[in-house]
Amino acid sequence: MAAQHGNDPSTIVSISKIVPVYPKLVQPERVLTLSNLDRQCPKLMHLVFFYDNLSSQTLKDLPLNSVFSSLKSGLEQTLTLWYPGAGRLIRHNQSDGKLNLWCNNHGAVLAQAETLVKISQLGNLCEYNELFEKLVYKPAFDGNFSNMPLIVAQVTRFGCGGYSIGIGTSHSLFDGPANYEFLYAWASNSEIVKGRRRCSDDELPKPVHERGILLLSGNLQAPRGTTNAHNNKEARAMAIDHLYQLIMQAASGQKGFDPLHIGRGPSNQNNKCVLKTYHFSGAIIDDLKRKHFPMLRGSLHFSTFEILVAHLWKARTKALEVKKEKLVCLQFAVDIRKKVLPSLPRGFSGNAYVLASIMISAGELHQASYECIIEKIRKAKNNVNHEYVKGYVEALEAAGPQGSSDLPPLKELTLVSDWTRMPFHNIEFFHGSKAAYACPLATPISQVAYFMQSPIDSRGVDVRIGFEAESISSAFTQCFL
Repeated sequence: MAAQHGNDPSTIVSISKIVPVYPKLVQPERVLTLSNLDRQCPKLMHLVFFYDNLSSQTLKDLPLNSVFSSLKSGLEQTLTLWYPGAGRLIRHNQSDGKLNLWCNNHGAVLAQAETLVKISQLGNLCEYNELFEKLVYKPAFDGNFSNMPLIVAQVTRFGCGGYSIGIGTSHSLFDGPANYEFLYAWASNSEIVKGRRRCSDDELPKPVHERGILLLSGNLQAPRGTTNAHNNKEARAMAIDHLYQLIMQAASGQKGFDPLHIGRGPSNQNNKCVLKTYHFSGAIIDDLKRKHFPMLRGSLHFSTFEILVAHLWKARTKALEVKKEKLVCLQFAVDIRKKVLPSLPRGFSGNAYVLASIMISAGELHQASYECIIEKIRKAKNNVNHEYVKGYVEALEAAGPQGSSDLPPLKELTLVSDWTRMPFHNIEFFHGSKAAYACPLATPISQVAYFMQSPIDSRGVDVRIGFEAESISSAFTQCFL
């Protein structure tokens, strides 16, 4: 019998099939040791791809079973190279409690579903809708990661003939760039329309799953003959130090807040999460630059990322009414593939990012010019080098096996992740048809702001961010737009 999601018949999503998916060529079982960067967030990250602009009547008339079979076959082919995705996380050494990846070929999971809803009824796809939660397959999770599949997916046919493909991947498997390459490979291998061109090795390199020099801090010793201009303080990974200071600041001002219990239990921060998306067109971004840099002419010497991050940090801190004497912190992800020595290999599939960090008082942030903030952003990014990564990995080792996804919301902490170089909407699971939108669901740390390339404006940016309450969302909107 089909499983039904929802009580309103007009919004029911009926799951008719759930199957395991194994690599086409089974690999020998082994344990892949994860890095401390992989262990920060072992939970699933969900994306829903919407395809309502299918390029031909032939596609619209394809039976759901045919689409499902093509996706299953493509996933089998893809898992042959991306075989860790068919494994499970385990605590291989009970004495240290660290998660590693058991490549045991237990498989991914793929579900088939239908709904009478038309995609047009969902409204603006960039805006979160509760129905989106029914478009991803979510297996029961009892807290034991060894029972949790690392890749889950659900293909849903809508009443209008369009489709969604909801995909969940463990963040311990991939970071953003690696996840993009995996999904691109899967889409290429899924011949929903026969004869479609597959990607070449030049377009997509073979994945490299070994974590290499990121495994142990001892492996991160800089090669002989290299020099480092940064001092020891900067090598301590300021992001970790700043986070500790924020936690202690919160503990000193909040009764019952015990910093020793952070990361030792499940986080409930997503229960009342309000997700919002803000669209900044290329023209609006230009206006923002001219507003805060009126004297500059011609090509401006700062990036869209820098101006939007500065704008968001100011707006969020103001909306949350942080007292001017309180310390506030901005942290943003930096890709370290080319920051370590030697560089990580092309096709590296693990987590290869650390957080850069800036900390000042809320009063200083309010008074600071955009130019001053952007200078601090650049300095923080430039500080991320081989020694910084070494210090970051060492700090995570000292913190123990608990993941950062259990961090409680801190209004003084603004987190940003830049996805603009990973245009997920360009992934063509249906030949010739890019996704109308690729919508992330609530993430393990809901207050992270994600910068995404707009599918309707190549120069535009969509900013997705979560809030604890609708009132905070409204205040932020007034400050941000």
